[in-house]
Amino acid sequence: MQEKILVLDFGGQYNQLIARRVREHHVYAEIKPYNKITVEEICKISYKGIIFTGGPNSVYDNASPHYDPDILNLGIPILGICYGNQLMAYMEGGKIYSAENSSEYGKTSVTVSESPLLKDIPKNSICWMSHTDYIKEAPVGFSVIARTAKCPCAAMSDEKRRLYGVQFHPEVTHTQYGKVMLYNFLFRICGCSGNWKMDHFIDKAVEKYKTELAGKKVLLALSGGVDSSVAATLLYKAIGEDLTCVFVDHGLLRKNEGDFVENTFKGRFGMNFIRVNAESRFLEKLAGITEPEQKRKIIGEEFIRVFEEEAKKLGKINVLAQGTIYPDVVESGKGDSATIKSHHNVGGLPDVISFDSIVEPLADLFKDEVREVGNKLGLPKELVYRQPFPGPGLAVRVIGEITKEKLDQLREADAIFCEEIAKHSSEEMTNQYFAVLTDLHSVGVKGDARTYGYTVALRAVTTDDFMTAEWTWLPYELLESASSRITNEIEQITRVVYDITSKPPATVEWE
Repeated sequence: MQEKILVLDFGGQYNQLIARRVREHHVYAEIKPYNKITVEEICKISYKGIIFTGGPNSVYDNASPHYDPDILNLGIPILGICYGNQLMAYMEGGKIYSAENSSEYGKTSVTVSESPLLKDIPKNSICWMSHTDYIKEAPVGFSVIARTAKCPCAAMSDEKRRLYGVQFHPEVTHTQYGKVMLYNFLFRICGCSGNWKMDHFIDKAVEKYKTELAGKKVLLALSGGVDSSVAATLLYKAIGEDLTCVFVDHGLLRKNEGDFVENTFKGRFGMNFIRVNAESRFLEKLAGITEPEQKRKIIGEEFIRVFEEEAKKLGKINVLAQGTIYPDVVESGKGDSATIKSHHNVGGLPDVISFDSIVEPLADLFKDEVREVGNKLGLPKELVYRQPFPGPGLAVRVIGEITKEKLDQLREADAIFCEEIAKHSSEEMTNQYFAVLTDLHSVGVKGDARTYGYTVALRAVTTDDFMTAEWTWLPYELLESASSRITNEIEQITRVVYDITSKPPATVEWE
């Protein structure tokens, strides 16, 4: 039987990160909104442990997320984090205060006492705080097991009932011994064995879809990104020729990317693969459009129209397959969670196309887990570790109006930057890197002539979760070489700048 940890979501910004950290220990974790699962349902599922997430509310606000206090008496180990810690204290009669001079944000020194949760952690270390409310008095039956200068109860425990709470965030990398704390909770307290493995996932998924999709025709919209590519390969392993992949080449891809995708799936794997060359069609729709969100909507809508047309040509299709992954499901607000951003995968395509059902073979996996599956399925490294790429493609990396000329210039600049990163062996230094063609013109000199050309911005960020990101300190010689090549090899570009803004306040993409 698969071990499961329930991450009970109270609106925290790190809910996905908590689940990812648990899965890194090979224990399966699933996120459920606090108001979408009852105590009775929790008992039936037999979770090995429960984690209460953080959240932006105050426990004393009647409109804030609360939960049935009976959950604390189920005999299931519970770890409360930040708001989840305060909620546990509140439900048990502790005292929570709010005071501006007691708030803590960022790296904070913490002193810990002996506890199974804190085993193998030094007495003094650094944790990551983000709170205004705090527990002034722990509930009866709880012991204080950690303190900071401003927080008299930075962690608490009721060892008899295996209830634990921490005011800080062990799931973020800034908490020095956060991984150790989560390990202690999962293995020393919950008694997990760590049997969640990708090999098991692949075998089970293949057997499942061999049975469920036997004799059915399945259609998948293949973008060439890692998610849809892994979904396609997994389903092909299960149903072979009954899968057809449609690749809509909208002309907004990086240099040679369309050919690479076609050669991989049609040439290497021999799949039923249809490439639709729709560049002129998309450029016509985007002509004169400068507003970023409008670009996204036009591209999404036109993609659906093209996909519909190709689907109808194929005749009766029983099943639509999608590369939806777990963050797509969570962020799109399934259940009662707040919608962070909408994903066209979640919810499927319009009802104009008739399918009997939709399958999402990766809907329980995070991105790093999807990559692991891709490696085990034998996908090329260049595809598995493909640079993160926005759904609208280069349309949101060309600032202002989109034209074929601009796209071609950006493709070349981006390719040069990627080549220089590889040449200087800097791929390991950064998690995402790309070029942006700005709408800024500047004076330059090429040869003996005065020119007036575009400015290209180079962007590289380092992150482990993309929720926050630091700009990458790339070697000066790399930047110098990239700048020299871009301005010399691309006639219309006269200036190159490097973006040194972190997230926040910026986002990773420019639009």
